[in-house]
Amino acid sequence: MSEVTVNGTFNFELVSPERKLMSGPAKMVVIPGEEGDFGVLPGHSALVASIRPGVVEITMEGSTDVQRIFIAGGFADVSPTNCTVLAEEAVNVNDLNQADLEQTIRNLNEDMGMAKDDMERARIARKLTLTRAKLQGLTGKAVA
Repeated sequence: MSEVTVNGTFNFELVSPERKLMSGPAKMVVIPGEEGDFGVLPGHSALVASIRPGVVEITMEGSTDVQRIFIAGGFADVSPTNCTVLAEEAVNVNDLNQADLEQTIRNLNEDMGMAKDDMERARIARKLTLTRAKLQGLTGKAVA
């Protein structure tokens, strides 16, 4: 048994294309997998999973607070002693602004109505999906 699992933690890293956002011993992480949310604890079975847009919840060693980070998708690489989340985009939920997100959704809906072709509609639809997911991560409520 490794020292990492003896003290009830595992090594956790959250990495975006821009930078490493978090690194250190974690007690628990909940990840929004493509096939549903899954929790990671020390000793977890090895797996690689696709992540859908949503909120990763992290409880670091020495803290009872849960840190909430919105990610726009990516991959999780889990082993009994490590968990690495490679995120396409990542932002702390505390840094999200509900009014700004709601305005962005309104603007994107207007843009969708003026889109000239399928490619532009697909690009706008992707942005709309991500913005709705951010708003849901912030408020905890589904967004239509």
